[in-house]
Formats: sequence, C-alpha cells, structure tokens
Amino acid sequence: MELIITGVLLLLALAIIASVIKTVPQGKEFTVERFGRFTRTLKPGLHFIMPFIDNIGYKMNMRERVLDVPNQDVITKDNATVSVDAVIFIQVLDAPRAAYEVDNVDFAILNLCLTNVRTVIGSMDLDETLSKRDEINARLLMVLDSATNPWGVKATRIEIRDLSPPHDITEAMARQMKAERLKRAEILEAEGAKQSAILRAEGEKEAAIREAEGRRESAFLDAEAREREAEAEAKATELVSNAIAAGDVSAINYFLGQKYIEAFGKLATSDQQRTVIIPAEFSNILSTITGVGELGKAAHEAIRETTRKP
Repeated sequence: MELIITGVLLLLALAIIASVIKTVPQGKEFTVERFGRFTRTLKPGLHFIMPFIDNIGYKMNMRERVLDVPNQDVITKDNATVSVDAVIFIQVLDAPRAAYEVDNVDFAILNLCLTNVRTVIGSMDLDETLSKRDEINARLLMVLDSATNPWGVKATRIEIRDLSPPHDITEAMARQMKAERLKRAEILEAEGAKQSAILRAEGEKEAAIREAEGRRESAFLDAEAREREAEAEAKATELVSNAIAAGDVSAINYFLGQKYIEAFGKLATSDQQRTVIIPAEFSNILSTITGVGELGKAAHEAIRETTRKP
C-alpha cells in the first residue's frame, strides 16, 4: 500500500514539475494564460510557470513563412479573364496580437490577399496586367502590410507567380507579336535600302565632281599651254618684224619661204593634184629656206626662253 501511495505521489510530482518547467525552442514564442486570460509571453529558453493556474495558450512561429495563395480567375478592366497565382511572405512580430486579435491568422491573410488581387488587377487593363507585374506586387504589398499591421504580422513581400490569359487571347497576342516583328523587319530592310541608295548616289556624285575637276584642270593646263604658245609666237613675230625693220633680207625670205612651204604642203596632200611643178626659181627657194633656218633658230631660242618662265 505504501508503494502505491509513493508511486502516485511520484507521478504527481512529475506532473507538477512538467507543468511548471517550460522550454521554448528558438524561433517561437508561447503565450501564457491564467484562468483563460493572457498574462505574458515566453521567449526562447527555459521558463517556469505556476502549476494548475498558468497554462500555455498559443505557440506562435516567429520566423518568416511563405503562404501559397490559391489560384483564381480575375477579370481585368477591359473584361479579359486571367488566371493569377501568387505567394506571400509573412512574419509574426507580436505574438499576443497575432494570437488574440484575429482567429487563424494564416487563413485571414490568404483571404485578404485573394480579395486584394481581384481589386488591383480588376483596375488594370490586360496589357498593363501582363507588363506591370512589379507594380502589381508593390500595390498588393502596400495594402496587405497596412491590413496585417493591427494583427502584429508583417507582410514582407508578395510575388505574382503566374499570370495566364485565356488560350484565344494568347494566340491573338502571338499573331500580333509576329506581325510587329515582320513590320519591324520590313522597316529595317527599307532603311537599309535607303542608306544603300544614299551611299551609291553620294559615290556617283563624288565621282562626277572628281571627273569635272579633272576636266577643269586639263582645260586649265591646255589654256596655259596655248597662252605660252601664243606668247612664243608673238615673240617670234616681234623678232622677225624687228629684223625686217632693220632691213634684214633674211626676214623677208622667211615669210616667202614659209608661204612656199605651205603651198607645197597643200599641193602634196591634195587628192586631185597628182603632179607637182617646181618653179624655175628653185635656187632662190633654197636660199630662202636657208634664211628660214637662221630665223627659225632665233625664234626657237625665243620660244625656249618664253616657255621657261613660270
């Protein structure tokens, strides 16, 4: 009998000790209730509470957690239906408020997220919904963080994981994208042809300018040569005129010999004249030619001096 009483007392003592000593693991906090009323919060570590009076109310996870938001169909501002899938990251900052201010904080946050996703996406067009995902995330985070703050919960971030329009809209978008790419390719091809034509025209223009400059330079050189030739001829004429004025018979013979030579040249090259008659004064012609040679030397020297001038 004494053994039974001893065993009962031992079990009772163990139960009392177990109800008094509480160990809180890292990353969690326990709420303590006395006669059903919240009294304090137990941080990670070893704690003692009053047996039979105090008890553990809620064991709150204080680490950052991920909640998977259920997939839902949302109608955009332009009456297009998109399928939205999201995730939200939360962290409990105040264990008592998260435990007693709202019933089932995870369920409340999920429903809050579902309703706000419909509100935010419903205020945007389909194109904005598909292209402004970061803006959607920022707007949802701002609303959820403000709503969960009274519950002692921090919404750290929210991510739209998937936005899927209906199949027919996806096909229409693909056709539109293909048309845009073809249009862009045609524009680039036209721009390339335009640039090629411009470069070709500029090349032809440059070639024409260079050719004209060459002709102008050639004409300038020809004119300069004719000018120098005329100057030489004038110089020779001046020398002959001076010789005639001085009474030099060779100068007169020069002109006569020149006329004879021109006449014989025409007779020799004429198609109708087959016979050339040499006049009796042939000896005089020879002396005239001799005079021509003397004056030719003088004229040649004058021409050389003239052409040497720049």
